Amino acid sequence: MHVRHCIISAPGKAILHGEHAVVHGKVALAVSLNLRTYLELKATSAGRVSIDLPNIDTFLSWDLSDLQPLVSESFAQPEEAQRLDPELLGRLREFVGVADGNLDTRSMATLAFLYIYLSLFGSGELPGLSVCVWSELPTGAGLGSSAAYSVCLAAGLLTASGAIPAPLRDPSAPARWCQEDMELINSWAFQGERIIHGNPSGVDNAVGTWGGMLRFLSGKIIPLSRVPLLRILLTNTKVPRSTKLLVAAVKDKLTKFPAIINPVLDSVDAISCTCEKTLAEMTSEPITGEHYNVLEELIDINQSQLCVLGVGHPSLDTLCRVTLTHGLHSKLTGAGGGGCGITLLRPETDAAVVRDTVRDLQACGYDCWETSIGGPGVQQHGAPSVREDILERLGPR
Repeated sequence: MHVRHCIISAPGKAILHGEHAVVHGKVALAVSLNLRTYLELKATSAGRVSIDLPNIDTFLSWDLSDLQPLVSESFAQPEEAQRLDPELLGRLREFVGVADGNLDTRSMATLAFLYIYLSLFGSGELPGLSVCVWSELPTGAGLGSSAAYSVCLAAGLLTASGAIPAPLRDPSAPARWCQEDMELINSWAFQGERIIHGNPSGVDNAVGTWGGMLRFLSGKIIPLSRVPLLRILLTNTKVPRSTKLLVAAVKDKLTKFPAIINPVLDSVDAISCTCEKTLAEMTSEPITGEHYNVLEELIDINQSQLCVLGVGHPSLDTLCRVTLTHGLHSKLTGAGGGGCGITLLRPETDAAVVRDTVRDLQACGYDCWETSIGGPGVQQHGAPSVREDILERLGPR
């Protein structure tokens, strides 16, 4: 073990614009949320490896002697993260008792952890360690919680194995890795996402790694160098939805009405590009009210387009109606059909307005958080730079 103790965090994500249009070769803008997942890794001498996941009431522990045989036939060098080892994954499924098609959160989180751990340490004697992961992000809400988890696992285990150096120098301030190291973190996090989701786009783990805002087009992910930090209200309607079914429904609508739906997708693409241009202006010149006027208009137009595509929901209509009564503008984020929405808050938006809006949304049965978008990606922390309540959830010092 090159690092005996570390604390890592990675952000969740929201899709600002480009929902559903991205699968048809259009531009999507994904942004990081200032709601994070935290991982604490400690080396132990107990001859065991364990993972504690308080968010889903899960604690699992294994004898190293039981894990060692699983890697006797297969070992990946850190730079080989581009390929998923089906033999190792198959042995892990059998070891954990996870049948093909079982997608419950606990099983998928366990498989991702053991796969990355055994892949990175399997060339030698497995180290004893304990890992605790706690998240501010709700699971299954389309906010990239699994990707933030995978990014934290990749960064923590790569650092502990010595594949990348620990960047932390001042415990009172978070530290980030260099570009090359973040690319390696991202590639291993993508393997975690593949284990959890099967065929992910790679957007979520890229946002968790680099933070800020990403431009996604035809499989190419481009981090935008500078983006403004925007205040938002994030609302979870708590209405479950199936991304797979919603995407299929949009595809079916496109097949039936190509002359109608194609222009809508082109318009969504244009909104993404206009939004990107506006945000770039906000980093290169003084921010004005007109910038926020444009962003609010784009939000309203995009929400209407998403309803045309058939991915709206009465719960999201209620969200937009309630926030508009307070002069705020909202849209869905992610697949739609329920799930989450984002509401833009201007710098001058009064705290009382936010408080009253949250009250009214909570009265609808929704969960709300005031947060921001465009914050940093994966970071290493010293304990002094982590909030006390988070340290308490990660366990005793």
